[in-house]
Amino acid sequence: MREYYDRRAREYDDWYRGTGLFAGRSRPGWDEELAALVRLVAGLSPTRVLDVACGSGYLTRHLRGEVVGLDQSTAMLRAARGQAPSARLVRGDGLALPFPDRAFGRVFVAHFYGHLAPGEGAAFLREARAVGGELVLVDAGPRGGPPRDEWQDRVLKDGSPHRVFKRFFTGASLADEAGGRVLHDGYWFVAVAAELTRGPSGGPPGPLGAVGPAPQGGWGD
Repeated sequence: MREYYDRRAREYDDWYRGTGLFAGRSRPGWDEELAALVRLVAGLSPTRVLDVACGSGYLTRHLRGEVVGLDQSTAMLRAARGQAPSARLVRGDGLALPFPDRAFGRVFVAHFYGHLAPGEGAAFLREARAVGGELVLVDAGPRGGPPRDEWQDRVLKDGSPHRVFKRFFTGASLADEAGGRVLHDGYWFVAVAAELTRGPSGGPPGPLGAVGPAPQGGWGD
């Protein structure tokens, strides 16, 4: 996974912008829902925020307060430096957060939780609970189907093939795992918030999904 995101860093935001490999793909309502997500992120109260798996910084730049962005990919962090110049950027593992207990008022996570394998989701929630007071999770909406998990075969611009584990949520299913409340329940995106004092289970309830090609409309985050 690390190699995949290192390779994808320069083209990652094509997914958000509908350019590159995503140009010409039919994504009804994408622009409107993305704008609503950005408004939600920008409207979160300012505090000391840890953005786990900040990636290119596309959403990091909209967070208010003292922002720390963490990612395991140096290429992603270089991209984030350009988009979120006021954030402090740290290279690290989202499953072993290198910060003291209660170092942050909020832990923000976009399009990371849904790539975690069974067992890793619960491990991440334990890490988040240790370092933050509130958790905000943004991930992939159900896109017309039920909550599910699957392996996707993806090919980047350089032609390199990658197999990526991906989960899709409804607002209710993600809120149930995180032990929180729904902030956005859309077709493309869902977002939830949880106070980090509870003990949610985390992770999918069953085994990994089947291996297969990316769904119609193309892969994403």
